[in-house]
Amino acid sequence: MTKRTRETTKPEPTAAETYAARRNDIARLLDVLAMELDKHDERAKADPRNWGLPGNLGKVRSDLIDLVGFISGMERERIEEFLRDAE
Repeated sequence: MTKRTRETTKPEPTAAETYAARRNDIARLLDVLAMELDKHDERAKADPRNWGLPGNLGKVRSDLIDLVGFISGMERERIEEFLRDAE
């Protein structure tokens, strides 16, 4: 006689649960970014003539503009104008 075992499957997460998990991941990644920027600052202070370091930040800045544009629906030019206004 074979014993029947009930399959226990984990229910798929809801949209709200997935949203919360991804939001948490993004918050953690932003924290990591802040820590990495601090380390980058130290390298830039130690080597102020190194143009590669501002180049790195140019790439990060550009990617962040794209991300803000994606999540907000704003055009890149509008975001860059916003940044210029803060100067």
